Amino acid sequence: MKIQNAIEAKLSEAFDVRILQVENESHKHGVPPNSETHFKVTLVSPDFEGQMKVRRHQSIYKVLAEELAGEVHALAMHLYTPAEWDAKGQAAPESPNCMGGSKKDPAMNAQGDH
Repeated sequence: MKIQNAIEAKLSEAFDVRILQVENESHKHGVPPNSETHFKVTLVSPDFEGQMKVRRHQSIYKVLAEELAGEVHALAMHLYTPAEWDAKGQAAPESPNCMGGSKKDPAMNAQGDH
């Protein structure tokens, strides 16, 4: 949980967090057990007021540049203002099951690749 903890700490420090959920979804992908490669971030912050989705994502990429340049392979982001979160019913969408190459290609699956 080293990378997950780093993500949580960096986002908590960088944003006025109302809600922060960081989920390690690596187990849903073709990676070794206990991997920290695929994450889902749900972040509710008034810092996102007046920002389009792309600007919100860029701000996360900037804060997590080290993790994204390293072991993190995928980062699903659900970023809301408090009003958007309330209007959405206070729930982020579920992540779909992995349909990457390793799920369809036995040769890729044997390599543990995704």
